[in-house]
Amino acid sequence: MISTLYSVSRIAGRRIGLFGGSFNPAHAGHVALSEEALKRLQLDEIWWLVSPQNPLKPTDGTANFDERLAHARTLATHPRMWVTGLEAQLGTRTTAQTFEALGPMFELGNFVWIMGADSFAGLHHWNEWREIPATLPLAVFDRPGWSLKALGSPAAQLLERYRIDSSDAALLASTRAPAWVFLNMPLRYESSTAIRARRS
Repeated sequence: MISTLYSVSRIAGRRIGLFGGSFNPAHAGHVALSEEALKRLQLDEIWWLVSPQNPLKPTDGTANFDERLAHARTLATHPRMWVTGLEAQLGTRTTAQTFEALGPMFELGNFVWIMGADSFAGLHHWNEWREIPATLPLAVFDRPGWSLKALGSPAAQLLERYRIDSSDAALLASTRAPAWVFLNMPLRYESSTAIRARRS
């Protein structure tokens, strides 16, 4: 395997959340969402997958990958959070490609894909987007101003009959895909876009 983090003995039977994104830059809102995911989904750990380059975003607006990875590691200090450059190691560019590459790993552990409501609202723009909920159950966390857009999105309509109640969120990791849950949490107003705007 790529690293001892991804070894068979380490992941077998564990409940693991995958939280992907540009983290451009990572901020306290990402940490808060991860902590909520650990608790509500009863996960053993959560892995941040820092993307080398989001194919839906311009390259000139994305900071250096190594810098984003290093900064994320300064924030995600919880003992059950791991910041990884897994996609860079795999050489994958899209989430669907990453899922395909990780197929054997998914057979060993109980994995959940974690995303914000804003990302879920635009999921239908992702490459091979239908493969994502067909591969792993999804945990969608509310973000300010995105509830209605997310719950009325093409993805929500497609997956309507596979939605589980938020009170059963702890069952998600052991539920066969497709399955998804929409979770409310204390709203965080940090934004990577706003942080970049202030810096510029």
